[in-house]
Amino acid sequence: MKVIVDADACPVTNIIIEETEGIAIPVTLVKNYNHFSMETYPDHVTVTYVDDGADEADYRIVQLVGSEDIVVTQDYGLASLCLQKDCHVLHHKGFRYRKEKIDQMLQERHMSAKMRKAGKRTKGPKKLTNEDKDSFRNALRKLLPYH
Repeated sequence: MKVIVDADACPVTNIIIEETEGIAIPVTLVKNYNHFSMETYPDHVTVTYVDDGADEADYRIVQLVGSEDIVVTQDYGLASLCLQKDCHVLHHKGFRYRKEKIDQMLQERHMSAKMRKAGKRTKGPKKLTNEDKDSFRNALRKLLPYH
């Protein structure tokens, strides 16, 4: 088991690192070169940089993920691809993506995009709260061994 993070804009990276430290679960942060950093991480964390491009990080994550791994992303399209590999996919607000609901989520995203393209306004994502972070931590703990 490993944890792979769509890390360019992931607000729970520190939680993931904290929860996996000391339990021999490797973490891979996949980032675009535009987000290059000299930040140092614990030994169980590696950073994989990908070229600039709309879906480069997604392609790399799909290459890296295997059955029973955990992927953390807010991207419904990436979640859909990863679910086909029988892994666990978490949103940073703590909910698990499910095969049974992903088609509906993708359809809703498509309809919102069509509305925006037509000039209508749609609601953006709500600000991440401490309750969301706690929900994510609890969902991650349920998937990790030794918790």
